[in-house]
Amino acid sequence: MNASRKAVTFWSIAITITVLDFITKQIAESSLQRGQPVEVLGDVLRFTLGYNTGIAFGLSLGGASRWLLVGVTLLTMGLIFWLFRSVDARHKLQIIAFGLIMGGAAGNLLDRIFGDYGVIDFIDVGVGATRFWTFNIADSGITIGAILLIISSFFEHKDIKSTT
Repeated sequence: MNASRKAVTFWSIAITITVLDFITKQIAESSLQRGQPVEVLGDVLRFTLGYNTGIAFGLSLGGASRWLLVGVTLLTMGLIFWLFRSVDARHKLQIIAFGLIMGGAAGNLLDRIFGDYGVIDFIDVGVGATRFWTFNIADSGITIGAILLIISSFFEHKDIKSTT
């Protein structure tokens, strides 16, 4: 993979995740009522509209959460971009992972900046009263990207040249 294809891959994935996240959140807000689950695959997969004003898993940093998280997200996006630029074009899995994480970060950043209630979450997975936290496409991109980075660490090693 050459440098231009590397960039196309990264940006295509990042933009796709951001756009999908934005569209699905708009659909969720216009067709769901907050806290009222709609079964999609029985009780296992439901759509339940919720808003997260804190960080992951609904953890809050208090009244300053919104703008503090905007700043942290922007710094993180800068780091992801720097890491993407420094990775060799041969490391396709890392490039894909960075694109997923960047797109997810951008999707949630849009909610934090422009949303009135926090990050829109609506995907609700679980069985009965045992539920995973509610999440969105952006969260999925970030999570899958992080998993791919871990997997890639086992397969996509940097070339280390001996100086001896």
